[in-house]
Amino acid sequence: MKKRFGWIGGLLLILSLGMISCSKAKEATSVRFGIVSDLHAPNVPGGRERLESFIEASDEAGVDFIVNLGDFCCLDKKSGIFREIWEGFEKDKYLVLGDQDLYRYSVDFYVEGMDMPGRYYSFDKGNFHFVVLDGNNFWDGEKIRHYDRANYGDYAPESYSYMDKEQMEWLAGDLAATDKKTILFSHQSIDSELKNGDKVREILESENRRVGFKKVVLAFSGHNHTNYTKEINGITYMQINSASYVWVGKPTQSKKRFSKKINKKYPMMAYSMMYDRSLYAIVTLTEEGAEVKGRKANFMPPAPEEIGLKDSLGIYPLVSSIEDAYVRFAD
Repeated sequence: MKKRFGWIGGLLLILSLGMISCSKAKEATSVRFGIVSDLHAPNVPGGRERLESFIEASDEAGVDFIVNLGDFCCLDKKSGIFREIWEGFEKDKYLVLGDQDLYRYSVDFYVEGMDMPGRYYSFDKGNFHFVVLDGNNFWDGEKIRHYDRANYGDYAPESYSYMDKEQMEWLAGDLAATDKKTILFSHQSIDSELKNGDKVREILESENRRVGFKKVVLAFSGHNHTNYTKEINGITYMQINSASYVWVGKPTQSKKRFSKKINKKYPMMAYSMMYDRSLYAIVTLTEEGAEVKGRKANFMPPAPEEIGLKDSLGIYPLVSSIEDAYVRFAD
């Protein structure tokens, strides 16, 4: 009986160790990251606290890295505290170039000042490939030029948000060079904001057709200060809401929302709806899909309906949240 018990016990131990090993192997294939967008940290009340909230939540979630989808902060002394908080996160950090990041600077100056690898680049984590894109170009009537020290102010809005040919050629080559499932990050959305987004989507879809499986699976963007998820030809596009506010372009009774001192210090709040806490998301990737855990806030009163706003601004939902979502990667 003792020998039989020992044999069974040994078998159970082996099976148990095997299950633990499989569990650890499965856990090792997952990648988790924190994602935030459009903090506009120096230009909103409580910008520091909003950024700190994101960093703390990412740390608590045990993420592998964090990513900021643009419109973050400046390179001046006033923004030093935001760069310090960002750099204080001990794991890897990735920045996406936003249009408002170039309000005072040339693209090369900002990229170097923020220690970015380039205006577009890629990297790997675990079994996943990540691509950071730059849609901060405009069509001047002759060719696509990059934003530079707010020169987009000289052109009509329909001229904004293009991706240049050089970058698209790089993107096609970068995708072809990896066999990993691929996630994209851009400031302007590839599904609706980029004026030549159809050409970019064709690159993504063409690569999926070439390899015969869904290699490019998910694209995150910011810029429009809203939240939605949509699928186009097998690829999911997800808009990450601003961490701070939505610009509505009309008076929002901010005198009821903030003190005279605050309104004077942050004048754009007069035309914006502020969220009462920071918005961001924690994303967990596995071979099967992406689990997005978002965050909800309230509009600081007066609420949108109190000032005559509806539930959308043009084509974009007027919401104070990043909703939970699950994106399945299977074909």
